Amino acid sequence: MEFRAKIFEELSSCEVYEILKARAKIFVKEQGITYVDEDDVDYRSLHCFFWENGEVRGYLRAYADEKHGRSVNIGRVLTINHGQGLGTELMRRSISCIAEKMKCDRIRMDAQKHAVPFYERLGFTVTSGEYLEEGIVHVDMELVVKSKV
Repeated sequence: MEFRAKIFEELSSCEVYEILKARAKIFVKEQGITYVDEDDVDYRSLHCFFWENGEVRGYLRAYADEKHGRSVNIGRVLTINHGQGLGTELMRRSISCIAEKMKCDRIRMDAQKHAVPFYERLGFTVTSGEYLEEGIVHVDMELVVKSKV
């Protein structure tokens, strides 16, 4: 399995299609979320994903947080097969890549509440109370990026 990190213009048409297919599989089909996925954020995102046999196996996108200075937001975090450690590996590699390529101080996200322990193990902390997003309880989380000296 190959880890890839690309800005939108670097993605092949096959990669874009497979990213959208993976997002639909997890968020629409598996979680029952009805939302407009094409929100134009992809155009300004760094897309981090695992690629295997022409398919996306894990994915997230990262984009500059214009409201919070040198912060980056991540979202659309998914793995196709759950419980096999791929999510942890995706997050670790992506955090390192985001810190290097996007020169940020913090990585922020709105996390589904059930996933909070997973993100806490990676160093994220909860920074808000609970709220509903697309009918699912979420909280804001943040990771302070350690600079490499």
